[in-house]
Amino acid sequence: MSDSQPPQPSHSPHSGRGEGGGHGPAHGPSQSPARLRVGGNAAAPDATTLLLAGARLTDGRTVDVRLSGGRIQAVGTAGSLPAPALSRVDLSGYLLLPAPAEPHAHGDTALTADGEGPVSYTPDEVQRRATEAALLQLGHGATALRSHVRIGDVHGLGPMEAVLQARRSLRGLTDLTTVAVPRLLTGVAGADGLSMLRDAVKMGASVIGGCPDLDPDPTGFLEAVLELADEHGCPVDLHTDGDDPARLSRLAAMAGGLRPGVTIGPCGGLSRLPLDVATRAADQLAAAGVRVTCLPQGDCAALERRSLRAAPVRLLRTAGVRVTAGSGALRDAGNPVGRGDPLEAAYLLASQGGLRPGEAYASVSSAAREAMGLPEVRVEAGFPAELLAVRGDRIAAVLSLAYSRIVIHRGRVVARTSAVREYCDSAVAVALDLPRQGRSEPGP
Repeated sequence: MSDSQPPQPSHSPHSGRGEGGGHGPAHGPSQSPARLRVGGNAAAPDATTLLLAGARLTDGRTVDVRLSGGRIQAVGTAGSLPAPALSRVDLSGYLLLPAPAEPHAHGDTALTADGEGPVSYTPDEVQRRATEAALLQLGHGATALRSHVRIGDVHGLGPMEAVLQARRSLRGLTDLTTVAVPRLLTGVAGADGLSMLRDAVKMGASVIGGCPDLDPDPTGFLEAVLELADEHGCPVDLHTDGDDPARLSRLAAMAGGLRPGVTIGPCGGLSRLPLDVATRAADQLAAAGVRVTCLPQGDCAALERRSLRAAPVRLLRTAGVRVTAGSGALRDAGNPVGRGDPLEAAYLLASQGGLRPGEAYASVSSAAREAMGLPEVRVEAGFPAELLAVRGDRIAAVLSLAYSRIVIHRGRVVARTSAVREYCDSAVAVALDLPRQGRSEPGP
């Protein structure tokens, strides 16, 4: 394969601005994760190239991948793309994939399940939680996150300000965007919520959210959200259990014309509806172009109730609904053991949701990025260098046992997790040639 920079693909991976106000990769790789800092401005990467050597692709090829300027510059057969030793990462034994994205996080409430007493919502505490949660999810591989943030009540816009500050401090490590989530938008009580929602958008919230199920007038809530979204050109991402087919029908009818797009989730209630009713609702959502984000790992606290079942992913996909998967709660009231791991969400879709491993992984990678308005990623020249290397030789193995991971954001290594498995010196282990992982991990 040619070592030179090819023409840009006709599908234009350069096009499209992410919901964070543009994710154009302006920097190249070279800095190791240990030298990055959080809080204030992230360390600026320099413009050198990075070579990923000996990576396995999902089609079975073993290749070298050269990154520069935040993009994949070239892909060639193993050994065909020379690079200085200091900018070379040996990915022998690793599967190289487009990085996951997290479409449904809750950074303001994350990591609060083990606390004693009321949860603190001081700006410093919310910023600390949102930052730590984003870094945990980055370590799992998610190089872009969409965080739903509650506004209103006694805390006002404080949590939104704190998460936006976390976003600024994480720039260069991960792309964090925010969804403003008001509680009420109708009636006398909703007037303040609507005013605060407008202020949140002016502050920098790039997506408008909320939960129509909890408003006394769900239709009025939806009307207010769609009107404001249309006014500001923002996408919409709403919480709903999806157990009311009439409400879903109205939502589909109202949301179909919104250009930036409408996403709903987690829609576990669809699984409790009769099959014919759920199928009709899915057809209506598909016709309106409404996406669904399911939460295979469990609901989030925003709905203030627990659904025992996840959304019927196969039914939705069969109807033509674009389905993505998120993590939801990360060790908060919604799920005290939530991991925030996109590969676990994909694993659950493959093991319980009836999807093939490749389809399951796409739900947390390409489908998630598309739902978040991010440019497409492929392991091909010209595409953004948003990549995840996982020890394994195929998707099924990666979803089964994804321990060691190397995360690449904007063309540089930003996180690394290394696992070592060893067996005692027994004749059985030697005779069976059981897999071992050495203590050394690929550089730099």
